[in-house]
Order: sequence, then C-alpha cells, then structure tokens
Amino acid sequence: MPEYKAPVRDIKFVMQELLDCDKHYKKLGYDDASEDMVDAIISEAAKFTEQVIAPLNQIGDEQGCTWTDGVVTTPDGFKDAYQQYVEGGWPTLSQSEEFGGQGLPYSLNASISEMMSSANHSFAMYPGLSHGAQATIEAHGTSEQKQQYMPKLVEGSWTGTMCLTESHCGTDLGMLRTKAILNDDGSYAITGTKIFISAGEHDLSDNIVHIVIARLPGAPEGSKGISLFIVPKFNVNEDGTKADRNAVSCGSIEHKMGINANATCVINFDSAKGFLIGQENRGLHCMFTFMNAARLGVAMEGSAAAEAAFQGSLAYAKDRLQMRSISGVKNPDGPADPIIVHPDVRRMLLTQKSISEGGRALIGYLSQLVDITHASDDADVKADAENKLALLTPIAKAFLTELGFECTSHGVQVFGGHGFIKEWGMEQLLRDTKISCIYEGTTGIQALDLLARKILGSKGQILKPFMTDIAIFSKDNADNPAMSEYVSTLNSYAKQWQMITGDIGQKAMKNADEIGGASVDYLMFAGYVTLGYFWAKMASVAQSKLKDGGEDEAFYQAKIKTAAFYFHRILPRAQGHAACIEGGVDSMMALASEDFAF
Repeated sequence: MPEYKAPVRDIKFVMQELLDCDKHYKKLGYDDASEDMVDAIISEAAKFTEQVIAPLNQIGDEQGCTWTDGVVTTPDGFKDAYQQYVEGGWPTLSQSEEFGGQGLPYSLNASISEMMSSANHSFAMYPGLSHGAQATIEAHGTSEQKQQYMPKLVEGSWTGTMCLTESHCGTDLGMLRTKAILNDDGSYAITGTKIFISAGEHDLSDNIVHIVIARLPGAPEGSKGISLFIVPKFNVNEDGTKADRNAVSCGSIEHKMGINANATCVINFDSAKGFLIGQENRGLHCMFTFMNAARLGVAMEGSAAAEAAFQGSLAYAKDRLQMRSISGVKNPDGPADPIIVHPDVRRMLLTQKSISEGGRALIGYLSQLVDITHASDDADVKADAENKLALLTPIAKAFLTELGFECTSHGVQVFGGHGFIKEWGMEQLLRDTKISCIYEGTTGIQALDLLARKILGSKGQILKPFMTDIAIFSKDNADNPAMSEYVSTLNSYAKQWQMITGDIGQKAMKNADEIGGASVDYLMFAGYVTLGYFWAKMASVAQSKLKDGGEDEAFYQAKIKTAAFYFHRILPRAQGHAACIEGGVDSMMALASEDFAF
C-alpha cells in the first residue's frame, strides 16, 4: 500500500504563486487568512491526513461498513479518526462565524479536502457531504432552522446528507414519488424511499440531517413540482438539542465496487417529520446550492485520485527493476534498469502528474471564484465569478473525474501484475475513483448541462468571459519567446472551441439530437483546452521564478517540462474529440433500437 504524502509544496505553489491567495484574501476581507496562517493550516492538515486518515484507507476497504437491523458500523479506526477531526476544528474552518465557524475562505478548505480525498476517499466523503447540507440551510433556511441545525453541523458533531434519487428515477428527479403531507403543527410528514445515499447512516456523529426532495399534494408534474425539506434522524428541539428518534431508518447498505468504507444507504422515510426549506415547488432551485458545491467537490476527487495514483506509481517505478533501457544501460550495478527509464512508463507517470497538478490549479481557481461569490461587495465582480463557475464547474466535474479514473488505471498498469493485487493498493484506488464519474450527475449529464443549457442556452455568451481571459493571458505573454508555443497553441484552440460551438448550434437547428451526439466530446475538448490554459499559466509563473533566481530551481524546471508534456502529448487529444463532433450524430442513431441484438 503506497504511503500518502501531502503535496504541500505544490499546493502552496498553486495557492500562493499561481493564484496569489494573499492578495485575493485581503481584497475580500479575509484578514485572518495571512500567509503565515495559510502555511500553518496546510502543514497541520498534511500531518493529520498523513498520520490519521491515510493509514485507515486499506483497512476501510477490507472491512467495509456493516449493517445490522438498521444500524451501520464504520470500519475500525474511523470513529476515533472522525472525533479527532472534529476536536481539531477542521469542520469549522470555512464556515460562518455566526454559527461557530472560523470564517476562513472556501478555497483554503478546498486544499485540505483534496489531501483527505487523496489519502482516503471513503473517509473524506463523511464530512464532505455535510458542507453541502450546511450551504443549503444557510442559503435557503429560515432563521429558526439555521439556529436549530447550523451550530452542530458546523461543529461536526452532526453530519448531513442529500437525499435525491429513487430506484425508478435515477437522474430524472422529476419522476420522484416521495410525498410530503402538511401536519397540523406546520411540519410535514415525509414518506418514501431514497437510494444511493452516501453517509446516510453511520456511527460517527450524534445526528444526521437529511436534505430531502419530495412532492406536495397537487404539485405540478416533473421537476417544477419538487419541494425541499430538512428531515433529521433525531428530531431537534427549538434550542437545537437532540430530541426523540424520527421515523427515518436505513433499510440496507449497498455492496459496491469501491468506497466500501463509506456507507451508501437505502433510507426509508415513514411519515418522518420534515421541515420545508424555501418555497413550495422550488426545491430543485434550492437543491442546486447543494449540488453545485458537491460537483466542485467531486471534480476535486478526480484530481486527488490522479495525485494518489501518481505517488504510488512514482515510488514503484523508481524501485522496480525490469529490462534494460533501449537507449543504453542506466543501472550498471543492477540486474536491470528501474522501469522509470522506459518511455512508456514515463508517459503514464507524466499523464498522472500533468492531470493531478493541472487539476489542482483548475480547482484552486474555481475555489477562489467561490470565495468571491461568498465575500465580494462588488456586484459585477460577483456576477462574473458566478458566470465562470457556471461554465467551468460541469467541465471540471466531468473532465477531471474521467481523467482521474484514467490515471488510476495507469497506476495499475505501472505496477503490472502487482497492480492487480489488493495489497499494493492501486486496484482499490481504481475501484474507489470510478464512482466520481457517476455521482452528482454522470459525464453525459454534465455535458448536456454545459452544451445545451449553458452554452447554447446563452447563445454562446457564457463562453465569452473565459475566452477573454485566454486572450488577455496571450497578449500579456506575446513578447516572451519562451511562451510563444503556448500562446499560439492556446489561441488556436480557443478559436476552434468557438467555431465548434457555432457549428453545433447550426446543426442543432435542423436536428436537436446533434446536441446529445456532440455533448461529451464537446466537454472533453473544452476540458483539455481549459487545463492547457492553466498549464500555460503555471509555465509562465515558473519561468518568472527561475528568472528571478532563488531556491527551488528543480521544482520550477519540473513545472515547465510537465507543461511541455501536456501541450505535446495530452492537449492533442482534443483534436480527436473535435473530429468526433464533426462526424455528427447520424451514425449513432442509424441503428434502430430493436436491432441492438446479441
């Protein structure tokens, strides 16, 4: 099992050098988030993650969660580790001071979430889902609801979930059957069954606050008739203390491909007492507060998995001796050369490195945009941040999880036969990561959201601000010979992105299926170009640091060389997706449904 080491140097590079978090935080009034404070928090989080969370990863996979008569028990060590997590104040880091939080930026907490996800995906999901529940209640709940639920959720002694899908409806939430009937006291009786509820039942916290969608009597059909409710496992008194048990039970837990240490539950609501959040029939609007935060968190899981795969692969590739280099012996004192000298192993390692580090830069940028939406007083700046988040969140979620899963596959491949054996940890990483491509909306759902709702729905207007950012970067680096290749390549891809968008729009006017046929390839094209932009920015920063002299020359040289690899060997993949888009939808739809036979 690989030993996880938090990539502190690279996290600080992204936060402090690439994105200038010190200036960013001061501008938004996060006065406590000084450079010294950021350094201290990241260093302590690294220790906690390496020493407490990471060692539980393998045992969590081996033991999994157990279900007995509705009671779910987490693997050995998880409960103690979660208590240490709470006692260390980690859940409170970026939460509102009004409810006991430390009021620090979202982006600072995001870097810690990445470490936890790389170290132990299953464990990281328990507190991760609570953040979305808190965001939903804080944004849409009444003052009484906030006072009842937020302090304990912020503290971490209570956890939260999102209860959306049901066995018959999957992503099509408008088909839900869970009912909500108004009680005499103003509460609602919630009845129905939800499936795939991550952390829906466990022994880590004193209470679990479920955020549940349901339908009121006479509500409109489809998604327009969805309302949102708070349904706690234990009812809550007006003063926020825990009361009697609610009619909420765990019917079973799923036996899954991966993330075995996180309980994925069937949750039954039997006239359970619930409380409306927001307005009737506006539940999906409120739920997007939860879902958008969750999608960004899942995007982070993709790059976190790539980081974990890279660390395990790199350590093994340096030690494993096999065959001689085709360009000459590199290890004359040994019976063979370490496999890291072989070009194909380098290809896999650099793919992992370029995706993990590029993904970290993209997530860091998006996290700073979230900071702006939380704290900026400038309406125009806030609107620009929200616009860019709307565009880039589905790209990040789908692209980084697909590439993160690819990187875990490379991890198995680098280890060869040993990668297929459980004790080495790489096959667990692959199994744990696949779910990230699925939940919070599959790759296909994200692609339709991007292309149909965001891009074509805005007639391409949502794309313009990001294209402007690329143009400004290109102009700022136009006179730098070392950046000429990056600038010219980026400009070419940006123009192609806009041309492809226009072509799809024209085709869709004649055949709407062209949108569905092109959507995933469109998103992947956009993802490769977006990551190319961030790799160009990182190369520019590294070049400036080298020019200024000082320490860490090897670190900055590695950045520049990895950027070159990305542009030469990863970014060209986008052209394959462009060709698929050009091929159109006809070949997908030519075979009649009844002719799909075996």
